[in-house]
Amino acid sequence: MTEEALKHGYKLVVVSGERDVKTQADQIDDFIVKGVAAIILNPCDSKSIGPAIKRANEKGIPVFTNDLAYDGNDAEVVCHVATDNLQGGRLAGDAMVLLLKETGGDVAILHFPQAESCQLRVKGFTEMLDAHNAVKGNPQIKIVSTLDGGGAREEGFTATKDALGANQDLAAIFAINDPSALGARAYLESVSKEDQVRIIGFDGQLTGKQAILEGKIVCDPIQFPDQIGRMTIEMIIKHFDGDDVVREILIPSELYYKVDAENDPELQKQS
Repeated sequence: MTEEALKHGYKLVVVSGERDVKTQADQIDDFIVKGVAAIILNPCDSKSIGPAIKRANEKGIPVFTNDLAYDGNDAEVVCHVATDNLQGGRLAGDAMVLLLKETGGDVAILHFPQAESCQLRVKGFTEMLDAHNAVKGNPQIKIVSTLDGGGAREEGFTATKDALGANQDLAAIFAINDPSALGARAYLESVSKEDQVRIIGFDGQLTGKQAILEGKIVCDPIQFPDQIGRMTIEMIIKHFDGDDVVREILIPSELYYKVDAENDPELQKQS
């Protein structure tokens, strides 16, 4: 976003909401006071951020979201640019079916339910497991636990401890992002269960790709944040130019396995 904004003569001011909706709302208010040309928002809470967006609306400052959407009707977002999270969740579900289709097994989900994107990922994932289970004779893949993994390593570690404590026969975990997947892996290694419980993540962060290369995560549906960032700025410029802007642009994710990691130039740079 920074590079694309500079091409059009704009400076991108970046702050972090630190996963706290009040902090993020205060930051939006600060941007309003400063009279910024537009606000790009990655909501900490897809619903609760609505009043802050509405305050920007009232001051005539256009709001755009990327990655995470605003989930409400009281405020206006010009355009949302993101990964097609429903499609990505379905890819994760396909990967889980491929992993367990011969044996079936119990699965836990490490969720982050505050985020609309994660709701879609879990929805797509669940659809594919339901479709597999609906076929007569297929070994059943059962979701036995859905816990809030916080989207972070520490919470992912704790949630996995709780999931495995309640389900000793757990076969696999779907984690809605790489940090929670890596937290899950850390707990499994601490109790020597890493060979029993396989992990499918989501994101394609560098740390997640490295974990896939090392066999710690089976695979990820990966996102393309560079495309999301550039497209967001392009939509802002179109809006400034008075052109019609579509309300939502979704960029498909792709499954990324160890073989992809072995041929990934980004990882080769690290070695």
